[in-house]
Amino acid sequence: MPKIDVYEQAFFDYLGTRLETETLEQLLTAAKAELDAEADERGIAKFELNDTNRPDLWSAAGLARQLRIYRRGEMPTYDFVSREGDMKDPQERRFMVDPELEHTRPYLVAFAVAGKHIDEPGLLDLIQTQEKLAWNYGRKRKSVAIGVYRSALVKYPIHYVAADPETTQFQPLGTDRTMTLRQILTEHPKGQEFASLVEDFPKMPLLKDDRGEIVGFPPIINSAYIGGVQQGDWQLFVEMTGLDMEQLLLTGNIIACDLADHGYRVLPIRVVYPYDTPYGREIVTPYYFQKPHTVQVADAEKMLGVSLTADQVVESLGRMGVEADADGDAVTAYPPVYRNDFLHPVDVIEDIMIGLGMDSFEPAMPSEYTVGRLSEAEIFSRRAKNIMVGLGYQEMIFNYLGSHREFIEWMYPEEEREAIAREFVKVSNPLSENYEYVRHSIIPHLLSAESVSANASYPHLIFEAGKIVRQDASDNYGSRSVNALGFLAAESDADFNLMNSHVTSLFYYLGYEHGLEELDDPRFIPGRTAAIVVDGVQVGIFGEIHPRVLESWGIQVPCSAAEIDMDALR
Repeated sequence: MPKIDVYEQAFFDYLGTRLETETLEQLLTAAKAELDAEADERGIAKFELNDTNRPDLWSAAGLARQLRIYRRGEMPTYDFVSREGDMKDPQERRFMVDPELEHTRPYLVAFAVAGKHIDEPGLLDLIQTQEKLAWNYGRKRKSVAIGVYRSALVKYPIHYVAADPETTQFQPLGTDRTMTLRQILTEHPKGQEFASLVEDFPKMPLLKDDRGEIVGFPPIINSAYIGGVQQGDWQLFVEMTGLDMEQLLLTGNIIACDLADHGYRVLPIRVVYPYDTPYGREIVTPYYFQKPHTVQVADAEKMLGVSLTADQVVESLGRMGVEADADGDAVTAYPPVYRNDFLHPVDVIEDIMIGLGMDSFEPAMPSEYTVGRLSEAEIFSRRAKNIMVGLGYQEMIFNYLGSHREFIEWMYPEEEREAIAREFVKVSNPLSENYEYVRHSIIPHLLSAESVSANASYPHLIFEAGKIVRQDASDNYGSRSVNALGFLAAESDADFNLMNSHVTSLFYYLGYEHGLEELDDPRFIPGRTAAIVVDGVQVGIFGEIHPRVLESWGIQVPCSAAEIDMDALR
């Protein structure tokens, strides 16, 4: 969970009052946060945020805003935010986007601030917010990278261009010499850390002002001159580049609202695109893009177990900073500009619950009692596990997620990979490519274990009883989980006959009669593969692993494997 360090005095200034520790800890529940450590000798306190869907809370200003609204019921107004059909006047502050960036790092959001000199707490909070958002929310700068610059030193319009990495050069922050973009990626610490984001681009993203002065190299590093923000600076501009427009807009809105709460005047900037974006070719940012969500009072009552009126729902949402209006039994919630975590009416009901106050719910003893026991599926699975151990197999436990390389590229011939990939459940926003797909077979994981076991004495007999996931259009979620058993043998004579004997033993002790049918599966050697059939239904497969697959995994001995749908047997 995200943790933030804040200057205690600055935090209480944002909050509008100083609170005793016990009172503060009670109030923090409104933001699903905890006081991790009280202020040290430097006056810095630590907070832990328990909601990763609320990046607006990852700063002293954002956390204090939520608590201030909850205590007072007064929502702030941010009149610098543009809305559809109501674009603010940017006063000729413009960013011009190069058409060559459309297929590399296409989107940019920006705004400027002025009006006060930034102090140490404000600068450190801004830097921390920048780092937390770019690292956690922005996937280590891949989808969101943030730069802060000295606005007084630039001439608008600022140009977001695609630059030649071999010839374009400037002095990056933290150095005393001029470097090309390519040199920055190989020699500068930040370049080395984030080079993978841009190193394959024929031309790389660059910011320069209308005089040609280089501003920064997103998502890598600012220039030493314009990007070296210091205490006392009073004119700044903030830009965010990335791959997802809504993520960028939300990030920009969060930082703009934080700076507004800090006392700055936020100045919108018009971003002009030469290509289409989800919000048009010209957008003035900060920009309100969130959609309203409607919830029925009856649904909130049912889920929370209390009687409510529409007015109570509107009031409780107001304590969370969410504007709402009622139309009979329906309440429509309008997320604040700095939030985009309402994905379902249940999310709105959660805010209603917190807004009502946890102390407002009467404790109630359960009216029904159940006795815990193993499910039928678990009992059957344990029975199969015992049989496998009796056959000499060792149990393994694997992650359910994996990569395209492991699940598809190393398992199937090239001409079949595209079609096979469509059968997998793919994670829409994976932490890394290693966790991009949900497995629909245990066999790749068994092969992964065998690929690093060459130094262990043979034979190798391993198995796992676990879940796999398959697409199913008839299911509410479009997929279903299946309890499966997979096992693999690796030795010089791990052939079809060996695996057939193990399958036969397993089904004998499980009490099932089974048959075999010829089957083609590209993971196995043709003619050395069989479908396992019970009562006319295919319940599994086994055979000798294809040499192409073994070579992909770097396995030097023959392997045979089997996989059985345990749900189809019960």
